This record gives sequence, C-alpha cells and structure tokens, in this order.
Amino acid sequence: QVQLVESGGGLVQAGDSLRLSCAASEGALNRYWMAWFRQAPGKERQFVAVISRSGGNTYYSEFVKGRFTISRDNAENTVYLQMNSLKPEDAAVYFCAASFGYGSRPDDYNYWGQGTQVTVSS
Repeated sequence: QVQLVESGGGLVQAGDSLRLSCAASEGALNRYWMAWFRQAPGKERQFVAVISRSGGNTYYSEFVKGRFTISRDNAENTVYLQMNSLKPEDAAVYFCAASFGYGSRPDDYNYWGQGTQVTVSS
C-alpha cells in the first residue's frame, strides 16, 4: 500500500509555469507506474501523463504534450509534473495515482492522493 500527497498547486497567470509534486508518505513508489490526472468542476477525471517504474517511459495526453513533463525521483520517493505555458483550460484539481501497470483510465489506478488545485487566470 502507498499513501500519496500532492503539493505545488496554486494560482498563476496564463503562460506561467508550475511544478507539482507527489510524495509517498508511506510505501515505495518505485513499485508503481505513476500518473497524473485532473478534474475540473462538472467534468470527468481526465488522464494527463504517466511514467513507468524506472522513469524510462512516459506518455502524455494530446492536450498537454509539449507543455507538461512528468518525471520521478525514486530515491526521493517523489513524482513531479512540470507544467509550462499554462492555459485557463488547464485549471483543475490535479491528482497523482499509482498503479502496478500501465493505464490511462482512472479505474486502472489503485492508489490516489487528495489532489492539489491549479487555477490559471487569463
């Protein structure tokens, strides 16, 4: 089992950058594929990016490709999401999640953090 805690969200202007972190307060993240999802009010939870256990493979949704970068530091038991060129439509609660295998659907993931709010003003 793993306990996930996200941080780094906040209010920024369009075009700005933010880096989200997801730390494991319990358990070792190197056992898991790690992903970021987001959920805006009234919308379904949406896949953003995923990274393999070693960090050697990453996959992104089309709407963040080229702007967001997922990475991990297994020694620090932390996963990151670097978000550049933020747009108002990127505003959402961002969640990190852990899975034993690759997946892009929320149902593929076994463990979730509580989320961190990202607000982007135009």
